[in-house]
Amino acid sequence: MATDCAAWLNANPVEAEDLSDSLVSEEEDDTRSVFNKNIKNEINGTWLSLSSNSIHEARLKAKAKRRLRKNSSRDSGRGDSLSDTGDAVRGTSVAPASPKSKLLDRKSRLGKGRGLPKKGGAGGKGVWGRSGEVYEQEAVDQKDPNYDGAQENCVYETVVPPLDERDFEITVAPIVQEYFEHGDVNEVAELLAELNLGPMRSEVPSLAVSLALEAKASHRELTSRLLADLCGPVLSRSDMESSFDKLLLELPDLVLDTPGAPQLVGQFIARAVSDQILSESYIEAYKGRVDCQYTRVSLDRAAVLLKMSMEGLRIDNQWGTGGGQRPVTQLVKEMNLLLKEYIISGDNKEAERCLRDLEVPHFYHEFVYEAIVTVLESKGEKTLKMVLQLLKSLSSSSIITLDQMRRGYERVYMDIAEINIDVPLAYFILEQVVDKSFSTGIIDVKLRDLCPCRGRKRFVSEGDGGVVKVESY
Repeated sequence: MATDCAAWLNANPVEAEDLSDSLVSEEEDDTRSVFNKNIKNEINGTWLSLSSNSIHEARLKAKAKRRLRKNSSRDSGRGDSLSDTGDAVRGTSVAPASPKSKLLDRKSRLGKGRGLPKKGGAGGKGVWGRSGEVYEQEAVDQKDPNYDGAQENCVYETVVPPLDERDFEITVAPIVQEYFEHGDVNEVAELLAELNLGPMRSEVPSLAVSLALEAKASHRELTSRLLADLCGPVLSRSDMESSFDKLLLELPDLVLDTPGAPQLVGQFIARAVSDQILSESYIEAYKGRVDCQYTRVSLDRAAVLLKMSMEGLRIDNQWGTGGGQRPVTQLVKEMNLLLKEYIISGDNKEAERCLRDLEVPHFYHEFVYEAIVTVLESKGEKTLKMVLQLLKSLSSSSIITLDQMRRGYERVYMDIAEINIDVPLAYFILEQVVDKSFSTGIIDVKLRDLCPCRGRKRFVSEGDGGVVKVESY
């Protein structure tokens, strides 16, 4: 080591001034005087008695050795080393590797290979293979200890358990009630096909009819259409017959909730025979073996309707058509008939019931319009009083909303000019109707102020001595 230090000092001479700037601590500087005074000095653990020149030379070598050791420890990892001649050789700097980067690095840590990711990029936690790789079906290995030859040709299918009596009504009743809202038979058929009805298949018509008995006339019409469309694709004729047999047996219980159940069931039977989902001999098969009076009433009703159908009555329209499905001209005609019957009978309750049966609450403004036009054309105080009484009753019971009432009056305001052609006193009568409607609380002040009035046309000035005016109003 001493030889290396001497060679380094010869290659890099150190001046006395540089020694003051060396990396020697302050304690070492304080002890210089002590080393100069002592004759015996320690060099590499051996106390020697040397001359002052040799001591100074040894001190320089030791100081150079300490400087080299400190520089090499500071630059460790940067490739510093000593050459054979003792020169410091600085290598290329290498950034210290981060532990996190090593964890995320998929390259080989052994320094082998071409530096590509392991397993072609398909390795690592949570990786199922290279992106875009398509796996083919693996061949069955018959030497596999888990191989079972009986399962090789198995076909797996979804098995739907059949509905029992408890779950049948819970599952099918919402389907029928939703059908009353949208009227789509195909959707009902698809939903029923997804269910495994099993022995409960014949219960579908009886459940639909029992729900329709408590609903509106339009819903009964939808039920009759549903039964006619389901017969064949989903239900058979025998299912229909057994279902109506059950309805006839349950009539005593149905009468408790729906007093008119016998007549309604009889209408359903007549409609089913007309739609050819029940045989024509269905009613004849019950003759002479009926003990229940409700069943007898139902069968008599069906027989009467079928007999009338032979004389020209259309059974396919016995329930009527729902409000939204009727043509506008038919609705207007029925409203006019309703008003005429009311003016003759004066029965408010019957008029309200008939208006509800139309099932067109969005079209009640037409009823208000027709009622006011009837008053304008009648020119009688009695008609005016009865119509205002009916409108007041319908407004108080909220059958006709304020919006529908307002739209009816505004339509009369818009058409009063055309009505005046047929009824010369239309403006005068309309003012009376509007004033009395306001006094009874049917309309508000704002709607009353919108009432049009016919202006007085003056072609001759009254204050200009009879001079004819150029402009005409």
